[in-house]
Amino acid sequence: MTSAELHSCLIAALASYLMGATPFGFLAGRLRGIDIREHGSGNIGATNVWRVLGKRVGMPVFVLDMLKGWLPVFLTIYLCSSSGIPESWPSIAAAIGAVIGHNFTFWLKFKGGKGIATSAGVLLALLPLPLLCGLGAWVVTFFTTRYVGLASIAAALGVAISAVVLHIVDDAPGAPLAGFACFIGLLAVWRHRANIRRMIDGTEPKFTRKSKSPAE
Repeated sequence: MTSAELHSCLIAALASYLMGATPFGFLAGRLRGIDIREHGSGNIGATNVWRVLGKRVGMPVFVLDMLKGWLPVFLTIYLCSSSGIPESWPSIAAAIGAVIGHNFTFWLKFKGGKGIATSAGVLLALLPLPLLCGLGAWVVTFFTTRYVGLASIAAALGVAISAVVLHIVDDAPGAPLAGFACFIGLLAVWRHRANIRRMIDGTEPKFTRKSKSPAE
């Protein structure tokens, strides 16, 4: 890695962390007069916002969480391309920074969401085909079990496995991106460890339509 690439990686990671750290779910709850951390699962992510406040609030939060993953990676790739700097490592640094920013936001004492929507955003920019495989795994698992946490775990593993398989078959994506997909997948599983414990104990709630928000 050249000094220019290293410098780009550091800048991309920091800038992306700041973008990813914006807690849209928490802010959406505040706009409705509640602290989303005190309702539902206590998570600031789009799933809990959707469950507590409904899809009219949850969907915009999902889109914004996804956008804050896609945008910094897209900008990093664009700027590196314009500057003649190889984009592979800086784009991965940007992706990691955005996801870490969402999961461990400094605005909320380094406690955040589980990074599924933000991870989807960075994967859309870097690994669209593995993302599609992960989405398929999510849809099948969710509509079979109605467990969002389990569906998210299946999606994360689907992304990692498909990226590795594609790398083995035709070396696309390359090793760094395949490794990144594995990192994102394992991080998502680790962030869902509480959901795993609840599923084992039989106390994990299934997803149901919201009937009435706390603000109402």
